[in-house]
Amino acid sequence: MRIVIPGGSGKVGSVLARAFFGTGHDVVVLSRNPRPAPWRVRAWDGRTQADWTEEIDGADVVINLAGRSVDCRYTQANRESIRASRLESTRVVGDAIAQASRPPRVWLQASTATIYAHRYDAPNDEKTGLLGGSEPDSPDTWRFSIDVAMAWERALNEANTPRTRKVLMRSAMTMSPEHGGIFDVLLRLVRFGLGGNAGDGRQFVSWIHDQDFVAAVRWLIDHENLSGPVNLASPNPLPYSEFMRALRSARGVQLGLPAAKWMLEIGTFVLRTESELVLKSRRVIPTRLLDSGFQFQYPTWPEAARDLCSRWELGKQQKLAS
Repeated sequence: MRIVIPGGSGKVGSVLARAFFGTGHDVVVLSRNPRPAPWRVRAWDGRTQADWTEEIDGADVVINLAGRSVDCRYTQANRESIRASRLESTRVVGDAIAQASRPPRVWLQASTATIYAHRYDAPNDEKTGLLGGSEPDSPDTWRFSIDVAMAWERALNEANTPRTRKVLMRSAMTMSPEHGGIFDVLLRLVRFGLGGNAGDGRQFVSWIHDQDFVAAVRWLIDHENLSGPVNLASPNPLPYSEFMRALRSARGVQLGLPAAKWMLEIGTFVLRTESELVLKSRRVIPTRLLDSGFQFQYPTWPEAARDLCSRWELGKQQKLAS
């Protein structure tokens, strides 16, 4: 297959590009900052039609991951950049598909599990889950994230691509051992003895192992009965306190110092990010994937954490050896 991945130069995009390229597919990454890679990389600005559209015409699959990272402070300028980078790129991809003489058979569009409500009482799935935004006293930054997620999904739904199946990937955090990813950040906290509770530790963490993420994307490509929103998350989210306890165990660390909410607010301000990324309870389950027959290789966090720690350590050793 020819697989085009707009915004595929980030952590998650690199995981997908590597996996598909390694199994013989023609992978094309569209990037605002092209750099050499084993697969083909084309320049685009994520806003306007240009010669990159020739890759869309005749492609089998488009996986749009484009969007500015949310790992930042939500200043007005950053908010505008986060929103624009998602909406403009989705619209321009939709336009390219609509104008293609041979459009792709499926368009997988990045979305986020953050679209669901902050809750402890029950998990959110695609049918019965509560969309966020109505929680009383929710911080402005939380409402902003939900507003962007909903606008992002509307941009896909409004695209006129009748010959292309459209899937919204409501992804939880993808855990991979690469340097600089979310797992690397969490493991660093554990290694320095800071991997204890954040706030009261009751908030749920939704996650997905990188190998399950790749397998789920392959599944979505192959199963033509799946369209619309699909949760890409492990079937077993767990409270932050248990999540970090399992990560400490996988790494062989006994103690993790806790961080009260006020400490997190200070820490995330210093690190130029937002406490929402830690404090919001994301309790998401992948009902549509499970009902379609998908089987997770790493359905529970303790086993996933052990595998990721092992691969992280192997990568570290290989880097030192080189």
